[in-house]
Amino acid sequence: MSLSILRFRFSKFLPFYANASFHSQSLNHDDAVASFNRMLHMHPSPPIFHFGHILGSLVKMKHYPTAISLSKQLEFKGITPNIVILSILINCFCHLGHINFAFSVFGKILKMGYKPDAITHTTLIKGLCFCGQLRKALHFHDCLKAQGFQLDHVSYGTLINGLCKSGETKAAIQLLKRIEGHSIKPNVIMYSTIIDGLCKNKLLADACNLYSEMLVKKISPDVVTFSSLMYGFSIMGHFKEAIAFLNDMKLKNINPDIYTFNILVDASCKEGKIKEAKIVIASMVKAGVEPNVITYNTLMDGYCMVNEVKKVKHVFNSMSQIGVAPDVYSYTIMIDGLCKKKMIDEAINLFERMQCKNIIPNTVTYTSLIDGLCKSGRIVDVWNLIDEMHDRGQPANIITYSSLLDALCKNGHLDRAIELFKKMISWRIQLDKYTYTILIDGLCKGGRIEKSQEVFQYLLTKGHHLNVSTYNVMINALCKVGLFDEALALLSIMEDNDCMPDAITFEIIISFLFEKDENDKAEELLREMIARSLL
Repeated sequence: MSLSILRFRFSKFLPFYANASFHSQSLNHDDAVASFNRMLHMHPSPPIFHFGHILGSLVKMKHYPTAISLSKQLEFKGITPNIVILSILINCFCHLGHINFAFSVFGKILKMGYKPDAITHTTLIKGLCFCGQLRKALHFHDCLKAQGFQLDHVSYGTLINGLCKSGETKAAIQLLKRIEGHSIKPNVIMYSTIIDGLCKNKLLADACNLYSEMLVKKISPDVVTFSSLMYGFSIMGHFKEAIAFLNDMKLKNINPDIYTFNILVDASCKEGKIKEAKIVIASMVKAGVEPNVITYNTLMDGYCMVNEVKKVKHVFNSMSQIGVAPDVYSYTIMIDGLCKKKMIDEAINLFERMQCKNIIPNTVTYTSLIDGLCKSGRIVDVWNLIDEMHDRGQPANIITYSSLLDALCKNGHLDRAIELFKKMISWRIQLDKYTYTILIDGLCKGGRIEKSQEVFQYLLTKGHHLNVSTYNVMINALCKVGLFDEALALLSIMEDNDCMPDAITFEIIISFLFEKDENDKAEELLREMIARSLL
């Protein structure tokens, strides 16, 4: 075929090729699919890389199932995919958690004689880590090395990140040491990732050792390294040491970012040092870093911790004035603070305002308001909110129901409390020790001893591990009605169920025995209490 004929045939769709290749990244989902289908039905078929451009654009838009579906259509048309398209497929399957399909495509790459590069290998390693298959990721790494494939810094960084996110920091450190034998020098990203993992697991000594190792090897720490160390020291309550790292950053001409400053604001607020938190915020503004919604939420939370609701309101109102839009967490903190101050009507108004602004309350928001309503005895309003939660696809959780259960018990609605408890069991809500204690305590205080014993026995029969507080409530109730033998029997049951009685347990029984002139039994228990070092 002459060159002139080829040029003529190619020129018919050259403008379309140019449009597909240069503009595919800006296409939306529907346009990308339409463009792909038009190309699919062209004769002759456009070069394969144009299909790859569109599939790549769909992946960037996170339309993984669409990209997979379109790539299958290519093969139905008899168009052989190149390594780029096959690598895109691997990426899609990995993002969707279909790791077996991803490896099936990898096998196809090898069968077709293509040579996968480090990017393809990294994608598979990332997919294995994403699916929690770390051992397989390490084994895959070993197989690649044995077959002579070369991995790069990104591959190792991905593997180290996966190990650290799963709490396998020791394995990450071992891998870091092995890397040096593979002609790849560990970099700041690898070190920072492991330091971050160590700090999150409160292994500060190991993190500091690794930081020192970085410096010895002349690997310069970056903002992530310092932020991770500051976080580690902050969660351990070492605020001064965290601040010291901020000064180190300045000496090394590393500019702290918003994340760094927010760590310090959070640390100072959790220690109740609101003044220090405000100093940090002033420092960040001075450094040209604008506080964001997380900064203000943290400050609001800090004020709530020290019971300064007026100051919480001031921060909340100031946010909008300075151009920082409050989010669902801002409203939740504010609502929780108002409820704790028994300012329920104001909390309800704020709850309604947030919805008017299209900010959807989350489970914590609802639970905070429900807890406030329960403690104010407004049970009817609570049921309405629980229905609303259900309608929004945010079912109430154990904390929500425990608040309601507590309110029903304290307001004398014991039958409704029992009914709710039964429903919680039928709804398969994971009951906790706090929930059991609420109901049993409510029944005991309401004079329903037999019913409380029935509930208690049910929990024991079902294998629920009750804590010492629940036993103490039951023992106290039995002693009050003179059922000492049952109370003492419960003391034995406690120990049989690996729940050790505490000082309160003994004090309850001993005081009642003395009241009933059962002095010998009381003194015997007193001696046992001393023997257990509980006195």
